[in-house]
Amino acid sequence: MRTLPTLISVLLSLTLLCGADGAAAGDVKAGKTKSAQCAVCHGTDGLSKMVEAPNLAGQPSAYLEEQLRNYRSGKRSHEVMGVIAKALSDKDIDDLAAWFSAIQIEVTLPK
Repeated sequence: MRTLPTLISVLLSLTLLCGADGAAAGDVKAGKTKSAQCAVCHGTDGLSKMVEAPNLAGQPSAYLEEQLRNYRSGKRSHEVMGVIAKALSDKDIDDLAAWFSAIQIEVTLPK
């Protein structure tokens, strides 16, 4: 039977491996530059300023990549995102996902 510290160690290792894999695909710096077009709805820091737009900061890069590709292909529909995503290349999507997933967010609870 495995001990609790061993299980925790295994889970942490898997988490780090999964996280590192998704972030390596895109260029964070290029994604930050490309994200200027996203700022109107999703905020310059990836935290939405509009009720209808989701926060992108801190989302897993694989999730962001998949959703942008779904918008581009029409598998997922949204009047604005469908138009925007059609103009994105695979590299653009990878870079944007890398940037938004790299943004560190902190939640502060009221005292």
